[in-house]
Amino acid sequence: MSTADARRVIATVCLSGTLEDKLAAAAAAGFDGVEIFENDLITSAASPAEIRRRCADLGLTVDLYQPFRDFEAVPPDVLRANLRRAERKFDVMEQLGADLVLVCSTVSPGAVDDDELAAEQLRLLAERAAARGMRVAYEALAWGRFVNTYDHSWRIVRRADHPALGLCLDSFHVLSRGSDPALICTIPGEKLFFLQLADAPRLDMDVLQWSRHHRLFPGQGSFDLPTFVGNVLSTGYAGPLSLEVFNDVFRQADPVPAAVDAMRSLRLLEEQLGMPVAAPAPELGGCAFAELAVDEIASSRLADALTALGFSLTGKHRSKPVQLWEQGGARVLLNASSSTSDSAAIGALAAESADPGRSAERADAMGAPILPRSRGPEEANLASVAAPDGTEVFFCDTESWLSDFPDAGSVGSNFRQNWNPASPAIGLTGIDHVALTQPFDHFDEATLFYRSVLGLEPEPVVEYAAPFGMVRSRAVLDPSGTVRIALTGTLVRRGEWAPAVRDPQHIAFTCEDVLAAARTLRERGAPVLRIPDNYYDDLDARLELDPRLLAELRANSVLYDRDENGEYLHLFTELFGSRIFFELVQRIGGYAGYGVPNAPVRMAAHRRQRLAAIDG
Repeated sequence: MSTADARRVIATVCLSGTLEDKLAAAAAAGFDGVEIFENDLITSAASPAEIRRRCADLGLTVDLYQPFRDFEAVPPDVLRANLRRAERKFDVMEQLGADLVLVCSTVSPGAVDDDELAAEQLRLLAERAAARGMRVAYEALAWGRFVNTYDHSWRIVRRADHPALGLCLDSFHVLSRGSDPALICTIPGEKLFFLQLADAPRLDMDVLQWSRHHRLFPGQGSFDLPTFVGNVLSTGYAGPLSLEVFNDVFRQADPVPAAVDAMRSLRLLEEQLGMPVAAPAPELGGCAFAELAVDEIASSRLADALTALGFSLTGKHRSKPVQLWEQGGARVLLNASSSTSDSAAIGALAAESADPGRSAERADAMGAPILPRSRGPEEANLASVAAPDGTEVFFCDTESWLSDFPDAGSVGSNFRQNWNPASPAIGLTGIDHVALTQPFDHFDEATLFYRSVLGLEPEPVVEYAAPFGMVRSRAVLDPSGTVRIALTGTLVRRGEWAPAVRDPQHIAFTCEDVLAAARTLRERGAPVLRIPDNYYDDLDARLELDPRLLAELRANSVLYDRDENGEYLHLFTELFGSRIFFELVQRIGGYAGYGVPNAPVRMAAHRRQRLAAIDG
């Protein structure tokens, strides 16, 4: 079987809500079938026959009923009870229209370590199933008492030697144990009855807790799923590609977008396996612009700040209350669309695409439909989609949209007229990265969105202790490093006292010489964020910088980081509104990071500024 022939299935345990909610979400996302998790059926008021009819109405098949636990290698009296239990479950499956049941390797303290007995009893179960036109898929749980690897489960299935008994391979159970997936290629495809897929981050913890709380959809974690699935398909496996993901966030989130995210993960995996499910992501050439949604007050403050940073107001949109500010290749749009007092937020960003039309086609194929957009007859036809946090992502080439912004002299009265002449430029050349704080339940979804839709590759997750708890950060970027998006998120924020700066966002500009720019900004009285002396004392102790460089950094509130590849100089502005600020960055040598060690210093400094503004 090729991936082109594969059916896409999702386990109901992946999604939140009642069984009816889950089925509706799976169908809306385009899945072909479902695995019905027993607990979901037990809590439903609908009979199995009614669920079967509901699935048929939605265009879904019931591909697996699961799980059936603690069956094999037990004493005769327990076996009799287990067979009775199995017959009752076969009754349920018959009403559901399911012909395959998942049997997990036992964790029962009453079982014994006897492969011959396990095979004998599983064969008896398979005979009972076959008599009713059903089959049994045996799965090795990673925490199984005696059988916890897939090669062990295969030895038992092979010993039982019954056509109605085969294997269920679960990527989490195989890869979390460190088993060699290459051995899968030696198993006959007709004995692989079912394939369950889950990704996960690499964690050093109890495998049961890891499985129950931290699984992810393919493409969101660290497992090599393309190799794993490729090995399975090489056997001639003819069943569906099914997702089985236990995750605390997914099981509390709205099931409709979660199911869309799940489908997107399968499409990305299929693409990695060589199936052309969407047009390849076109090459990107940088961040064309970042757009800030502002109200009148924030617009005035940001205009003054951009002027101090050496930007020029170069145009106003033909029909919308949007201004264009430029310096070098750095472009910022101010969109006067916010109705909230003293507010500013990153509302959109644009990727410079070698083929914007193909980028839009790919986004749609990856479950991100093009957003409706009004435009005048002579205006550029820009396509955009919505990221999980609501940020609008445009696909464009610069030449096509700049004509929508006539000269600044035509700026009308829609904006407060308080513009100063542009200050001389300070060497900003473009947008280095855009940093977006993600709600906790969108962090992994956002990574998959940018990876599948724009073709950006995720870097490893970094965690650091901030003033108000642990922060997760993960950058996604294109192969050339011209488009970088830094995603951050916190686990939880409770109470009114702590986060004076909630959900910060910022635009980082590339700068030819940050120290020279900082000196100019100091002379202009620009709103540069003040960094405390304690930071520079620690910098001296850790890195023993040249005293003259250290003095320059301290005098101009410039922060510093370095690694084995190069150095990173950066400074931050104060906040504009309650969450937006700018960063100037200079990368020296091969430094590819984001100055993460300095993030807690910046966060504390912004909190001091925000509290002072609130108190004032």
